Amino acid sequence: MDQEARVAEPDEAISVDELQLAARNHGMPLEALRYDVTPVGLHYLLIHYDIPDVDPATWRLDIDGAVERPLSLDLPELRSRPSQTLRVTIECAGNGRARLLPRPISQPWLVEAVGTAEWTGAPLAPLLAECGLRPDAVELVLTGADHGTERGVEQDYQRGMRLDDVLAGDLLLAYEMNGQPLPPQHGAPVRVVAPGWYGMAHVKWLQHIEVSTTAFRGFQNATAYRIRQGDEAGEPVTRMRPRALVVPPGFPDFMTRERVVDTGTHALRGRAWSGAAAVVRVEVSVDAGRSWADAELDAATGRWDWVGWSYAWTADSRGSTEILCRATDAHGDVQPVEQPWNRQGMANNAVQRVPVRVR
Repeated sequence: MDQEARVAEPDEAISVDELQLAARNHGMPLEALRYDVTPVGLHYLLIHYDIPDVDPATWRLDIDGAVERPLSLDLPELRSRPSQTLRVTIECAGNGRARLLPRPISQPWLVEAVGTAEWTGAPLAPLLAECGLRPDAVELVLTGADHGTERGVEQDYQRGMRLDDVLAGDLLLAYEMNGQPLPPQHGAPVRVVAPGWYGMAHVKWLQHIEVSTTAFRGFQNATAYRIRQGDEAGEPVTRMRPRALVVPPGFPDFMTRERVVDTGTHALRGRAWSGAAAVVRVEVSVDAGRSWADAELDAATGRWDWVGWSYAWTADSRGSTEILCRATDAHGDVQPVEQPWNRQGMANNAVQRVPVRVR
């Protein structure tokens, strides 16, 4: 029987269970925003259950269901197919959850659950064409090898994606990350890379693709990744909302991470992205949100990865302040200053706040 996601009491501290999750998973240190491509060891990581023991020598991917010709491939056969390399930014759907009040109980992300890598693999659309999709096919069910229990439901990790989204979206069956074979924690030997989508759609340790004639109603679609206030069905989590992050300036206090800078001019730099449309504007506030100024955007390197931005900040008065930044995409979607709340802490993209002391 499914259990409701729990919300912390007003004064409830981070629990041992949450600390255990935070120790297994990790965010990207924000100073790593300086890299166009995130080094593998700095890329954010979320593992729902265990890293499964998958032998690349015996691994197979089965594609079946509503197809004319089911397909079963081993790793050499998949690697023999035409390949593509895409630079893709991936953000966890729960990024920002720990800042919510009341706090949803789960992996306690702040804003660091993101990374950009160069993924190499076989595009999925030609493989589906090879199988011969039936006219009544509407969705894919993507199954990973990781297995566990979540809120009382025992399951393999599975996600459903509408066939229209798959065929229009540059989905890869990736076997390399930054030019090297996938490491175990990132889904070796093969994972899904779904450009523009939050991380829950990028199924790791992929082993089965079922072409379905009905919408998938499994846990990770129907229950876990929903934007809702209470017990209503809510809306599904899909593409990444616009977000900008700044490389923290100066140097940090060990515990609080407050930044310390000297008076003078500082070159602020950061990254911005959106899964629905290209980022067209980044604004920066150096006075805790009282005023905003446009940053300069770098030239885009691709549709699916973050874009760099820069802003010259003249810190001419001593004291404490906050640096904020916000992105706007081509659809006119702007990051909110205040964090919108939902019960599971999904798809929250409120602006980053960096406390700074000017000395």
